[in-house]
Amino acid sequence: MEKLKLHSPDLIQANIEKLAQLFPNCVAEAREADGTVKQNIDFDQLRQELSGSIVEGSQERYQLNWPGKKEALLTANTPIARTLRPCREESVHFDTTENLFIEGDNLDALKLLQETYLNKIKLIYIDPPYNTGSDLIYEDDFSETSTSYYLKSNQHDAAGARMVANTEANGRFHSDWLSMIYPRLKLARNLLADDGFIFISIDDGEVHNLRKICDEIFGNENFVADIIWQKKTSPDARMNISAAHDHIIVYSKVVDESNFSYLPFDEDRRKSFANPDNDHRGEWASVDLTGQTGRAPKSQFYAIETPSGIKMPPPEGRCWALAQATFLDLVKDNRIWFGVDGKNRPRLKKFLSESEGTRPWTWWDNKSVGHNQEASQELKNLFNDQVIFDNPKPVRLIQRIVQLSTSATNNDIILDFFAGSATTAQAVISQNMQDKGNRKFLLIQLPQPISPGSNDFKADSTAFKLGYKNIADISKERIRRAGEKIKRENSDKPSAAHLDIGFRVLKVDSSNMKEVFYTPDAVSQDLLSDQINNILEDRTSEDLLFQVLLDWGVDLALSITQESIAGKTVYFVDDNALAACFEEGVIEEFVKLLAKREPLRVVFRDAGFASDSVKINVEQIFKLMSPATDIKTI
Repeated sequence: MEKLKLHSPDLIQANIEKLAQLFPNCVAEAREADGTVKQNIDFDQLRQELSGSIVEGSQERYQLNWPGKKEALLTANTPIARTLRPCREESVHFDTTENLFIEGDNLDALKLLQETYLNKIKLIYIDPPYNTGSDLIYEDDFSETSTSYYLKSNQHDAAGARMVANTEANGRFHSDWLSMIYPRLKLARNLLADDGFIFISIDDGEVHNLRKICDEIFGNENFVADIIWQKKTSPDARMNISAAHDHIIVYSKVVDESNFSYLPFDEDRRKSFANPDNDHRGEWASVDLTGQTGRAPKSQFYAIETPSGIKMPPPEGRCWALAQATFLDLVKDNRIWFGVDGKNRPRLKKFLSESEGTRPWTWWDNKSVGHNQEASQELKNLFNDQVIFDNPKPVRLIQRIVQLSTSATNNDIILDFFAGSATTAQAVISQNMQDKGNRKFLLIQLPQPISPGSNDFKADSTAFKLGYKNIADISKERIRRAGEKIKRENSDKPSAAHLDIGFRVLKVDSSNMKEVFYTPDAVSQDLLSDQINNILEDRTSEDLLFQVLLDWGVDLALSITQESIAGKTVYFVDDNALAACFEEGVIEEFVKLLAKREPLRVVFRDAGFASDSVKINVEQIFKLMSPATDIKTI
């Protein structure tokens, strides 16, 4: 019976396996320091396979490099022995919601999500910390159960600190910021669907470096746009030149498979539609019917006779945009407008009822998508006029991104792994309310402590007085309040009853397994008796269930129910997709009852069987009663 591995994917080994399929002659074997033999890549041979002239040594090349880049790459690829633990008491509608909120370091969380959400995220939006030169970027304050493991896996340095920190002593170094963002973007790309997009908010300080990093990770051919967002309404008199904008960098996963939706017409554009001729198709707006000559065929050069009898050639240096036969068909269908008196140059009628909307461009003014002051006021309104978080993004800004990049009907997942005040969650709920959508959000936020003077946040003092211990607490509370507000304001609409305003809270923590599970060499003979049970004593069955879901790559937002079968508690995920029992004293009669349910997958606790014979017979029982069931133990 196979055991689950219970750690995040080893991306280095996965990459070696992919290369081995493409270039089997580049795979070599090497003996490690401990004597084990492992597969490695012969890079000299690989370079020869990929190029007629080898790029090596000090030869000049175009690339982005910085001190710590190799360590950042290693950090992204190295597996971790961590898990996600459910927290029902901080969740909303835990059993039924399809939204997720993960509390913890987003680097750890992204690693843990690699198998479950591989190629499944339709939209990623992030607003990472800007490089101010004094921020401690994602310093890990958690104590670890195995310091040596994290030293080996390059999560900590020898002093126990996170590898990436941009301290005040370091100054405003680009390298530290790049080392922070690089592994996170690299892991995020794996999660993005082929037709997905990533939007990244950034200021002028690092936009040039961010573009180069994204070109390397996503491919410069997948660059979509550099959107300029007008974040302010007036200049700052204290500045020589006041920054009025931020950048939103947009990349696709596969540019040929990615398409934006149309945006609805704004109020000004809608005013241009009218129906002066009482057309039965409703309001319309007229558009120019001429085009540039260029390589236009002769069929687009002809004289048009207006209803008033005027013969009108195309304007000088222009041609008609349509061939004459097509134009005449449109005249018959009353789609050409010659003016009220029939004397004007012809224009094409575009009906509002037939229009899909408008295409976006790279200038997003604050009238259309909001500004900093609006964002702050939105948050104040939710928290009884208290300022508890500085510099949030406006809901309208993120909602436009959601509207452009996702579908209302495809159960699209939106990921934000720098959740901050959780504007993204409110934007997703708002858009779902607007178009009856079924989108889901997946937010990740570090529980960065807040107390007066602890961070650069001016709002820390107020938040601390109100009882919020960290930024993640503010994020979760905003989702609770925003969800209730949206539902309350739309209570007269039938779709509000089905609106998902809940979220399932999961927290990054050490593995549920005892240290011996990962470092058996550290256990002496006299301690073996204590290791019969390989699961930590403070872990619940639900903790184990979510570690199994992670390891098996099962959606963490699926419905979960509990049933009692022969006195044993059994968890059923998504009805019968997975059945899990982590209790002790499992006997054959119970196994037979469970096998009758024919689950697709089943998992038991390795030490939970009443005897060795029961453990041996489990596979035979399922082979006879439910042969399609995949069986594993933890």
